[in-house]
Amino acid sequence: MSDNTVKLRDEAWDIVCEYVQSESLRRHMLAVEASMRFYARLYSEDEEKWAIPGLLHDFDWEIHPSLEDHPKLGADILRERGIPEDVIRCILSHAPYVGVPREALRDRVLYACDELTGLITAVTLVRPSKSIYDLKVKSVRKKWKEKRFAVGVIRSDIELGAEELGIDLWVHVQNVIDAMRLVASELGLAGTD
Repeated sequence: MSDNTVKLRDEAWDIVCEYVQSESLRRHMLAVEASMRFYARLYSEDEEKWAIPGLLHDFDWEIHPSLEDHPKLGADILRERGIPEDVIRCILSHAPYVGVPREALRDRVLYACDELTGLITAVTLVRPSKSIYDLKVKSVRKKWKEKRFAVGVIRSDIELGAEELGIDLWVHVQNVIDAMRLVASELGLAGTD
């Protein structure tokens, strides 16, 4: 990892800490970052370049909590902070209503992982162990069918995301579980002792 990459990751985390007070939202962004890193490794891409949009993608949600503003107005803040334009474009592409097409593989991965990390977190937290380490795809699949469970998660976005990646939905779920396990403690998903 180059010094510039470390610096960019540190700057991104500083932006998150400045704009995001909610621990659960910070954890969500860390989960998406971990998922982006996982897929970067899977696709032999630059892990650090893929991680930054995952970490920053919802940094402005607390100050722009509407579809009219998020992430469009957040993009202006990122430009002022010197975040590279390709990262900003990737972030804009994760919100279909913005109209920025998901052209690059990194764009499609961000979109595919965003909603799914929320669902996996919700399924984990209702388990007796509250641990992602013993979470199985079949548990996510069971909760998937319960429309009243995690109603804020847009399941059709997850399905479309997997389709755009050309990957089976349940393989994608396993991949994201595996990614999130790597940072389980940071996500508050290591379980109860």
